[in-house]
Parts: sequence; structure tokens; C-alpha cells
Amino acid sequence: MKIVEVNTPILDKAFVDINASLNKQNPYYIRPLDNEVLQVFDPLKNKLFKNGDAKRWILQNKEGKTIGRIAAFYYSNYKNKGTEYPVGCVGYFDCIDNQDAANLLFDTAKKWLSQNGMEAMDGPINFGDRDKWWGLMVEGFEKEPMYGMSFNPPYYETLLSNYGFQNYYNQYYYGIEVNQALPPRFKERYEKFIAKPDYQAKHLDKKNLEKYAQDFVTIYNAAWAQHGEAKAITLDQIMKLFKTLKPIMDERVVWFAYYKEDPIAMFINIPDVNQYFKYFDGKLGLLQKAHLMWMKWTGKNDRLTGLAFGVVPKYQALGIDSFLIYSSALLLYKIKTYQEYEMGWAADWNPKMVNIYKSLGAQPSRRMVTFRYIFDTQAHPFERHPIMEYTTGA
Repeated sequence: MKIVEVNTPILDKAFVDINASLNKQNPYYIRPLDNEVLQVFDPLKNKLFKNGDAKRWILQNKEGKTIGRIAAFYYSNYKNKGTEYPVGCVGYFDCIDNQDAANLLFDTAKKWLSQNGMEAMDGPINFGDRDKWWGLMVEGFEKEPMYGMSFNPPYYETLLSNYGFQNYYNQYYYGIEVNQALPPRFKERYEKFIAKPDYQAKHLDKKNLEKYAQDFVTIYNAAWAQHGEAKAITLDQIMKLFKTLKPIMDERVVWFAYYKEDPIAMFINIPDVNQYFKYFDGKLGLLQKAHLMWMKWTGKNDRLTGLAFGVVPKYQALGIDSFLIYSSALLLYKIKTYQEYEMGWAADWNPKMVNIYKSLGAQPSRRMVTFRYIFDTQAHPFERHPIMEYTTGA
């Protein structure tokens, strides 16, 4: 077997193709867009290269056939609360069902990360935001993945565990039928807030995209500051995201809550674009874009996926989450466009978010795992991700 660093267009193609090759036996697999994967490793497209670096490799057998891949990366603001030593990352891992092959890939990543001062590696995760390709799927192979969701053969868990990776935290997904009635307490909390003129909930208006992008930034940075993970975002970043999503965005499922015009909560959802991309085999040229717009216009997508949910800490214990969710549900009941909703992942270190999902009457749909491998366990004994501490409401 031979490790080859990915540094040419031909090797780029091998890097994206092996993922499809190793998942093709599962009829539910949907190939990610090739360009979206490759842009992650383009310093001109990924801001994380400004304070970090990444390398990719493929693994070939003696006949020169690609049988695996891996990426290793690090960046200065990758932090997990409670970790006091430098941690790098691995991701985009694919491999045949062979432990020696997997070990060679992991060893290659470990060596490079060690040379760059790292003392552990988390993975498989993304060299970017946590809404895409984060964690290893260990439950949920029996249905099509939502957009940005990791998808892999079941035996990958054994390959990581045998190498020495340990479960750093679980990532839980929950699903619900859109037209399913919410528990009565949601309506009760909604009625409490709707009677107070200082509180309001409204969905996005594409004509005022910058205003809602700024509201997103305000809520996100306030809600995530308590995580201690240096996750502050900028208006430019969110405007870029909103403009990217605009062609497929449904403003009726992007919601914000306000107190006296101050943004205090958000509930961000999009139609599951994998229901379009599954026909494109990783490509998104002019023909595919035209096909996508036709499917969007003809209503060929009845699945929603969650992108973000957050409440400003001052308002977290008041029931604003129920007010916002029920406001959204009332419109969804009326328009009857969507049938299935799968929420973005909530980690086991964030039990409050997990409990919100459960309170909706949602059912577990998938489980991912983010693993950690510590290079010297004598120096740094393994500990799971600490439970999130919450700010009490006003």
C-alpha cells in the first residue's frame, strides 16, 4: 500500500471519487457536491487557512487503485472547553474494510499533526463549520442523509475504535412529521408571549436580507459565547451564507424572535437540498442548476432540515424557544408544503438542546460520534467533552 499526498487535479478527483465508491452499496447514499468538498481545501476559499493548515492523502493498493483517503488539519481557534493542550483534526476519512489500511491513514495524519505541534486529534470532522460533515455516522444508515450530513459504511466505527480513538461526544439528530401536533405546553407559552406587545416572532423577508443577517450574528454570538470555543462570527460571513442559500431558501421557515426590536432568538431551517443533489452525482453545473430550479418550482421537496437554533442567554429560561417554534409551526400547518423535518445535531454535552428536541415529541433519527485520539495518554488522560454550563434566564 502507498500513501500519496493530494496536490493535483487528478488526485483531487481520486479524493472525491473514493467516497462514492465505498458508499455505493448503500441505496440511501447521496454524493456530496465535489466542488463543495474541494473548496474546503482551497486557501482562497477557506478562511481557516489564515490561522491553520491542512493536508490530504489518498491510499493506493499495489495495483494503483485508490482504497482510502484522509485529511488532517489544525487551526488556532479550534477549541473544546476543558482542553488545555493543542488538538488537531482529521476528516474526510474513507477506507476499505481493512485495519492495516486504516492504520496507515491514521498514522500519516498523526505524524503530520505531531510535526505541527498537535498532541491529539479529533475526528472525523470538517475543516470548517459544524453544520457540515461533522462526526462519524454510527446509527441512521437506513434513510437518505440530509444536506451536509456525514454518511459512511457502518464498519468505520470499528476501524477508528481499533486504532485507539475514543468517543469524545455523541451527536444526536431527531426527526418529526411536520404536521404532527406539538404538545399543549407549546401553545400555552405561545399564547403567553403573543399577549405581550413587546415580544414578537416573524419570519425572514428576502428583501431585507442584511437586516436578518445582522440579527443572526447578534443572536449567534451571544448564544454561543458561553461555550468558550471562540465561535464569534461576522456579518460578512453570514451575508455570504445567506446569499449562497438564497436560491433555495424558503423565507417562511427562517424565524426570529424579538423583544422591543432586539433580536433574542432564531430558528433557522432550509429545504433539504439533498433531495435535489441526489440526482446530480456530485456535479452542479448549468444543467444541474436548471434542473434544481425546476424541481424547486414544481414542489419536489417536502423535507426540512435545521441549520441553527439559539436563544440569547438572558432569555433562555422564559419559554422563548416554545414561542418561536410554535409560531413557525402555525405557518407550516397552513402552507402544507413540508412533511418531514430532521433537526440539526445536538451534542450530549448540550442536554438542554437535546431536551428541547424531545419536548417536541421528536424521535431519534441518527447518531454521530466525534472521536478523540490522544497521542500520549500519560501526559493527557482521556476525558469526554464536559457538559455545557447554562446561563440562567432573566
